[in-house]
Amino acid sequence: MTGISAPMESEAMTMHGRSPGTVLRSLVIGLTAFLTVVDLFATQAILPSLTRHYNVSPAEMGVAVNASTLGMAIASLVVGFLSPHIDRRRGILVSLILLAVPTALLAIAPDLTTFTVLRIAQGLCMASAFALTLAHLGEQCSAMEAGSAFAAYITGNVASNLIGRLVSAALVDTLGLASNFYFFALLNLAGAGLVYFTIERVKPMRATSAAPSPFAATIAHWRKPALRSAFATGFCILFAFIGTFTYVNFALVRAPLSLGRMDLGFVYFVFAPSVLTTLFAGKAVARFGTRPAICAALAVAALGLPLMLSSHLSEVLAGMVLVGIGTFFAQACATGFVGQAASDNRGIASGTYLACYFLGGLVGSAALGQLFDRFGWIACVAGVGASLAIAALLTVRLTPSAGSPA
Repeated sequence: MTGISAPMESEAMTMHGRSPGTVLRSLVIGLTAFLTVVDLFATQAILPSLTRHYNVSPAEMGVAVNASTLGMAIASLVVGFLSPHIDRRRGILVSLILLAVPTALLAIAPDLTTFTVLRIAQGLCMASAFALTLAHLGEQCSAMEAGSAFAAYITGNVASNLIGRLVSAALVDTLGLASNFYFFALLNLAGAGLVYFTIERVKPMRATSAAPSPFAATIAHWRKPALRSAFATGFCILFAFIGTFTYVNFALVRAPLSLGRMDLGFVYFVFAPSVLTTLFAGKAVARFGTRPAICAALAVAALGLPLMLSSHLSEVLAGMVLVGIGTFFAQACATGFVGQAASDNRGIASGTYLACYFLGGLVGSAALGQLFDRFGWIACVAGVGASLAIAALLTVRLTPSAGSPA
């Protein structure tokens, strides 16, 4: 993304002490992403423990844990609508500081309903910071830099999946459930500190002509076949990801694999390859195009599904690696495409995409949870495969001509 709205002009935000190269910038972008969304999936590593603690079914706990995606979908739309009027630095700071509140309160949540409401509140704060950071990157980066910047941000997201789950499993195993949530609240505050010291205050935006209403801009985006396909593709990507990495936890702790709590935490080293491969998403799109890059990523993810049905841990882990690589790579490509396909009001387009993406996660956790409870892990994996197939079909409209030239 290269701006929030064509009728408006703004001075690009800069980072204090920014390196002439891209390494330092990518590191700061990735670390910001890590501290923003580390709460989102870390809780999945302790799903079996939470299920026992609240004495509920896997599907009920899966929906409660992933209720954060509902908050993220709502916040993405709201922030997208109000994006032209929100100071990026202040908005990200406030979102991360407020995020620490529901995160800490999860430690004392007395029942599943309270837990679910607090997860939704987390999602509202996380998505606000997430969407505003994407808007900041769109304003700061040139068209040539955008692919690498978004890839760095998604890579930080991937790293949060790996490290967050490991830390969560270790804390619960040694210090109990409550300590886990207190620690992640401190990480949220650390993210606010990073933003405070690395992002300067943006100067007020100056409107050069009358801008359309957010509602009119949203309708205009939905009328574009390329953007409609991108929104639906994002929905399917997180649907598949959530379905895989929520309910695989229960398959791993049951016979014949029968992993312990700490062993389950170490399983999530499967995300380590994704941290590296996602960095190349921008280059892959530049060389091969959006559609081939996403289709190839989805094919890689699909290859991992039959492996996860194995009774051998090594094969299950290999399958998880492939699904992680494929879904994160596809997400990075799709995120960048939205910024190109939206010729104006890019903040609203980005917010709409994120809303669809996170809504896909919520629907995935609910629908695939029912498949898991009623028919078992094989049926859940089949549902994930169907979602990947639909996403691949949707990419037919993600053509270079649909987006603005890089």
